[in-house]
Amino acid sequence: MRQGLPRVPKDRIAVLIGSKGVTAKSIRNASGCKELNIDSATGDVEVVWGEAGSYDPIKAMKLPDVIKAIGRGMAPKAAIRLFDDQHFFEMVDLRNFVGKRSNQQRRIRSRIIGSQGKVRKLIEGLTDTEITIYKSTVVIIGEQEGLSAARQAIEMLAGGSEHGSVLGYLEKDRRRSKLSNRSLDSIELKPLSPTSDGFEDLVPGLSEVSDRRSRKMRASQVDPEDDEAVAEMMELSEDENIGWEEE
Repeated sequence: MRQGLPRVPKDRIAVLIGSKGVTAKSIRNASGCKELNIDSATGDVEVVWGEAGSYDPIKAMKLPDVIKAIGRGMAPKAAIRLFDDQHFFEMVDLRNFVGKRSNQQRRIRSRIIGSQGKVRKLIEGLTDTEITIYKSTVVIIGEQEGLSAARQAIEMLAGGSEHGSVLGYLEKDRRRSKLSNRSLDSIELKPLSPTSDGFEDLVPGLSEVSDRRSRKMRASQVDPEDDEAVAEMMELSEDENIGWEEE
């Protein structure tokens, strides 16, 4: 089966092919396709797949994103990581925010990159993603949760948000992500005694207080004419004693 893939800009054709075809071969091996044909003059890309069952359909779905990522400035080694199950691709088109005006696109690129690339590095570090800026597009590769946060940050900057607000959003999102990912690995349960109903293990001394209260209730119900019941009521428990003192 033949499938057309996204066309690659002419200045990225050599990168896609690689020295002596090394990059194209790596993509072919990673995807499991039979052929990967690249037109070095036009940038057209075509893939040939084998019989059904001879390749991974998930990788076949991800191959267009790999080609698109390389065509939009991403390093081939980073783009090939898209074949991993946990890595995904996002692309933000800056023209959606500032139109086709090249000077405005350049301004937005500068805001996203920051002085000496610091802003981009901060976004990458806070979201565990890799970001490449090429002409009017921003390509992001990473795991799903960080990818969403990174795209939101890029769109906020393109929309005019201050750097402090964007970085503050990413820090809050990272803290939220850490909290949501925490899980209780094990719970140690203290064995209860055979006669325990569980509450005395939670509140020390509760059992003794309960026993004393039960005895008082039974004592208030004793018939004074019943000598045996009165004698039983007068017996002291281990935690009771009688003291005498003069006034």
